[in-house]
Amino acid sequence: MPRNIVEEKEITIAEAKKILEDEGELDPFQQRSFDYVNKASKIKASEAEKLVKELGERFEVAKDDAIQIVNCLPSTVEELRVFFVASKKKIIMTSKLEEILKLLDKYR
Repeated sequence: MPRNIVEEKEITIAEAKKILEDEGELDPFQQRSFDYVNKASKIKASEAEKLVKELGERFEVAKDDAIQIVNCLPSTVEELRVFFVASKKKIIMTSKLEEILKLLDKYR
């Protein structure tokens, strides 16, 4: 049965997993989506939400970039730098990237 869209917002893979877990019986499309997010999520939804918020507040990372960082949880400066180069944001000092990696390590 089709549903009306009530709200649209960007969320992490972990948050999508939580939503689908709470849904109950899933239609085939939802089940395929759940199978994907179940394999791809690396942290709990509550931790993902806190991490996105902390990246924004402490490091002024845009929410969409923070969501992608949380989805991938890069483990090196080079991997992390890709998120800022790809989004054509300003160049970020290596020391700041290292601080972000320390934060990510707390959630791994």
